[in-house]
Amino acid sequence: MRTLEHLQPDRQRKIAEETLEIYAPIAHRLGMGKIRGELEDLGFLFLDPAGYEQVEKSVNARRKEGEAFLAKMQVIINDKLKEAGIQAKVESRIKRLFSIHKKLQRQHISVDQVYDLFAMRVITRSLQDCYAVLGIIHNIWRPVPGRIKDFIAMPRPNFYQSLHTSVITEDGTPFEIQIRTEEMHKMAEEGIAAHWKYKDGPVSAQDEQRLAWLRQVVEWQRDVSDPNEFLTALKVDLYPEEVYTFTPKGKVVVLPRDATPVDFAYTIHTEVGHTCVGAKVNGRMVPLRHKLHSGDIVEILTQAGHKPSRDWLGLVKSSRSRNKIKHWLNVHQRERAIEIGRKVIEKEARKYRIALKEIKDEELQKVAAAYGLGRVDDLMSGIGYGKYSARQVLARLLPAGATPSMAGDIEAEGLSNTPGAIASVVRRVFGDHNAIMVKGQGDMLVYRARCCNPIRGESIVGYITRGKGVAVHAVSCPNVTNLMYEPERRIEVEWARDESTPTAYAVKLTVYCDDRFGMLKNITSVIGDAQSNIRNIGARTENSQASVEIVLDISDLKHLEQIMTGLRKIPGVHEVQRLQKI
Repeated sequence: MRTLEHLQPDRQRKIAEETLEIYAPIAHRLGMGKIRGELEDLGFLFLDPAGYEQVEKSVNARRKEGEAFLAKMQVIINDKLKEAGIQAKVESRIKRLFSIHKKLQRQHISVDQVYDLFAMRVITRSLQDCYAVLGIIHNIWRPVPGRIKDFIAMPRPNFYQSLHTSVITEDGTPFEIQIRTEEMHKMAEEGIAAHWKYKDGPVSAQDEQRLAWLRQVVEWQRDVSDPNEFLTALKVDLYPEEVYTFTPKGKVVVLPRDATPVDFAYTIHTEVGHTCVGAKVNGRMVPLRHKLHSGDIVEILTQAGHKPSRDWLGLVKSSRSRNKIKHWLNVHQRERAIEIGRKVIEKEARKYRIALKEIKDEELQKVAAAYGLGRVDDLMSGIGYGKYSARQVLARLLPAGATPSMAGDIEAEGLSNTPGAIASVVRRVFGDHNAIMVKGQGDMLVYRARCCNPIRGESIVGYITRGKGVAVHAVSCPNVTNLMYEPERRIEVEWARDESTPTAYAVKLTVYCDDRFGMLKNITSVIGDAQSNIRNIGARTENSQASVEIVLDISDLKHLEQIMTGLRKIPGVHEVQRLQKI
């Protein structure tokens, strides 16, 4: 990242984006604050130079005044600590630019309203001194309500420990003070790396705890065959906003924000999660979708023999819970798919008056290898999910020229009712399915998912449904993560190359704009000039602002981007958003 300036702009953006999305959060998750801070600032500089310059300019305008202010506060704190007989080191710092930028975006505030723009750090010799210093600070200045955080008693998931308090001086200037011991400071700056730098000898129990998250990541990577799915799960786990809950015995359980009792159950133990049937929060029964809050006392109710539900994937927030549920579903759904696959191919074989047991395992293994699979069971589960056509598999096993009997054809009609399998006897026409092709398959029912309505030009992925064919989703669709928990049901799809018959896709846009004379005329003119037909239009106005919802025909992604760019250029238009669901 320090040498990124020597690369081409497109490479700079790609690497900076990757750093902000993956590597800086990993450094944060491992408690490596110093490295994380530098990675974030460098990524910010190359990804958004204008934003970086703006924040830097705002901070520099206050830097001289801020440094003078911090020096004055440092003298006051040092004098008070000497009076109390406490030995401590007092430092000052100005918040990093990327952290300021994120706070401004998240809270919609100006730099003047950032409480921790200027901060003092008091590094003490003992834990008792930390709390003593907190009391001294609150005697000097008035604390800001709701801004006192005790990360010593309840450390963050990356084991960061410190006391944080925001105070206001007599002249009304807010600033933050962090109080920690020397060991806590080393851990905050260098995190897990501090253990190799400052410690010798065997790994302690506490060190094992710090390594637990790394081991968990390795387990996910082993359990998840799809790298995209692993990356999605990792990203979710890298951005936790903590909620501190308790077991009935007082043990602290740290969960991501908006976590549910199902997350709590899986954090306690995998089997507790699998057999969870209900929960009590603060002594009151709550549904499993209930969102937990800091301070909640949670009791999980279990029932022997109970099994996880696929619906739970929509409830849980933690990667651990999601992966445990997916693993259980994969194992059990796969067993069912193998059974269905064998039944489907047996029915297909009867058309040729052949029993499946007459076909040698070696022959089936060769067919599996031809599909890039390692085992016969993988082939059977693929047939069960509908990923592979039983007819095409059987064609590879039978001698050339073999033809089915009439009775076999009639019996094969029953395939369409086989649960878990996709009927591949007759190709059915469904809307604009001919615009999309399933790679390697020519007889599957394909349709665009209504939750995201992908249009030509967008990156797409196929998901094999039960009895309905292949649902095609945009890769950016929020439902894709939940749907793809079974890798066997993912299938490659692509937009057909034949564009001789143009397809019109219905797309819904919302235009946020000023409520002024002629605005609607300008909007419809842009759409008309782009050769697009408006199917439906409606507008709402409030406080001199308007939102206009339009459903229009779009030929492809390029056509959509042309229209959205044109709408954004209209004076008074603030934003144009595409709504996935129509």
